[in-house]
Amino acid sequence: MNYRTIFTAALILACAASVLLAQPAGQAPPAQAAQAAPAAQPASTSPVAKQPAFKSQEEQAAAVLMFQAMQGPDSDARVKTSEAFLQKFPDSEFKSIALFFLAMTYQEKNDYDKTLVYGEATLKAEPGNYQALLLLSRVIAFRVRENDLDKEEKLTTSEKYANQALEVLKTAPRPNPSITDAQWEQGKQDLTAQAYEAFALIALARKQNDVAIGQFKKALATTTVPDPATIVRLGNALAKAGQFDEAIATLGKVATMPEVSPAVKNVAAKEIERTKQAQAQAKK
Repeated sequence: MNYRTIFTAALILACAASVLLAQPAGQAPPAQAAQAAPAAQPASTSPVAKQPAFKSQEEQAAAVLMFQAMQGPDSDARVKTSEAFLQKFPDSEFKSIALFFLAMTYQEKNDYDKTLVYGEATLKAEPGNYQALLLLSRVIAFRVRENDLDKEEKLTTSEKYANQALEVLKTAPRPNPSITDAQWEQGKQDLTAQAYEAFALIALARKQNDVAIGQFKKALATTTVPDPATIVRLGNALAKAGQFDEAIATLGKVATMPEVSPAVKNVAAKEIERTKQAQAQAKK
């Protein structure tokens, strides 16, 4: 799970859990109490999305287990609790959240088919779910292959999802009353950056390297927490465009970033070596 996925999921979903799981079954959380901001932060005045409500204590207890599993490292437990919740409460107002939990978990498990299944199911339950739109857009673009017979159809779908997400975000209210205006603005920046990265991946698949470079740079300039994986992809796009020096300099930034996984650092190092070899070959 990359930095932006962690940030937006924690901001929007875990924050929602802290409020929603405290509500009495059968009613939504009181707006005034939920909107009370910490003393150090200004009060939030922008609109808040309608909050789902539990219909029974049993539903609430099952949701608690699901949210607790989502905050843990066991992906199988996340799948088990989310699927159990959906099976027992198919008409729950938390249905789209449970479906998105499954889509996000299967993305982490690198199960492409199930990521698509649950991402599209999320959109069926909640057509304006911008997180599902962005997840599907980026996953489809990332997984498309040169020899896919339906390559352009997939890329067009990916592009449509990203554009829909950007359109929804223009007027999207705060997803939860406990999120401040400032936090929501930061969250929207990171969500918008995901759309730009999707456009970059689509451009790469179409061999439009210059377009991809511009979109990757736009994503990195927009996000509040730069994703090292995006930096690696930008370096790769620069190398493909023959901009070797900038590619090497860009990839080199990953080694100095804090809390970057060894796997990502290793990929960046290998990309630097490949870029140097390509540069040397181009000079012959």
